[in-house]
Amino acid sequence: MLYYLFSWLDKFNIPGAGVFQYISFRAAAAILISLFISIIIGKSVIRFLQKKQIGESIRDLGLAGQMEKKGTPTMGGIIIIASVLIPVLLLTKLNNIYIILMIFTTLWLGFIGFADDYIKVFRKNKEGLSARMKLAGQIFLGLVVGAVMYFHPDVVIKEKNSRPQDYVKTEQVFAFDNATKTSTVFSNSPAEHSTKTTIPFVKNNEFDYAWLTQWMGDTTGKWSFLFFIPIIILIIAGVSNGANLTDGLDGLAAGTSAVIAVAIAILAYVSGNAVFANYLNIMYIPNISELVVFIAALVGACIGFYWWNCYPAQIFMGDTGSLTLGGVIAVSCIIIRKELLIPILCGVFLIQSISVIIQVLVFKYTKRKYGEGKRYFLMAPIHHHYQKKGYHEAKIVQRFIIVGILFAVLTIVTLKLR
Repeated sequence: MLYYLFSWLDKFNIPGAGVFQYISFRAAAAILISLFISIIIGKSVIRFLQKKQIGESIRDLGLAGQMEKKGTPTMGGIIIIASVLIPVLLLTKLNNIYIILMIFTTLWLGFIGFADDYIKVFRKNKEGLSARMKLAGQIFLGLVVGAVMYFHPDVVIKEKNSRPQDYVKTEQVFAFDNATKTSTVFSNSPAEHSTKTTIPFVKNNEFDYAWLTQWMGDTTGKWSFLFFIPIIILIIAGVSNGANLTDGLDGLAAGTSAVIAVAIAILAYVSGNAVFANYLNIMYIPNISELVVFIAALVGACIGFYWWNCYPAQIFMGDTGSLTLGGVIAVSCIIIRKELLIPILCGVFLIQSISVIIQVLVFKYTKRKYGEGKRYFLMAPIHHHYQKKGYHEAKIVQRFIIVGILFAVLTIVTLKLR
């Protein structure tokens, strides 16, 4: 809304109004606004939830300090969602298909997570929303995202060009924002609708999902959506559930998500800028720069929520927040064609998920073979394993965040490490 207001004011040559045309300015503003909202709203939400006695019911698992958290307000994901959507509505081009898709993702997964938390808190059902219902919601979101990415006419890319003459300079040579008035360089090659994505650590680092249908005799990729959409569903479900599993210690999910979001913002910025995309030899995605503003708001929201959620937590995000964070991260990676980087970028989520899978498989195998189930870890997800080994919760969280930073740096490095 502010974007449209200042764009209108700029027509009258009002000083400073044109600053809203810069992606960098709007991204910085989004971080500050979301950070301010999450801290201010967070305090009010905590007081409200405490007054209504809407707290977490803790099952004793023998973890140090666990029972002290009983009654801590939950459903704090509402703070994250509000802190993201308000600056997005204020600062982005709302007719951008990528922004529309991200807003839908946030609201949809926020609704599913809220329903789960509501059942746990108000209906006193510790199981919450059934796993099938959660999965059904994630599948529906995957169908929507996959269909939009495959069929929508505005979802296009431009092939990278190695020849300088294939790019045209506009008047403002030194401006690097992809705004309407300040774009410096753009490719003469036509935008194309494509199912190509980025492969890490490979020189010619593009993979086309259409290749998966060649065995069918489909040389045009007409039926590639039969593979593309199921893969999108798998990615969204996997990352969303991975974030949900990570939300087990104070500040862990919020801290690691903030680190991941910073890396995504960088990837989105370079992918949406023709100069950087050409220099880094990656695909250029027109109109993707608006996503930087959205992700910047996510960074601010996560940091602001971390203010209240760090040890000892004054509020938990619940599934309202964790499912939403995971889904938003997954969809944003899909939009910028970097979904194959998720195992690296979301390495903390992946480790958490793998630890649970290993624990279940080992238990089932040993029970079937020896008649008594054994566990590979002291407890899963793996952050509880370290708790059982005597590590303090705050130390585990900080070290996981450091590991997350290493994964994020490695993800950025893949832009040139190939």
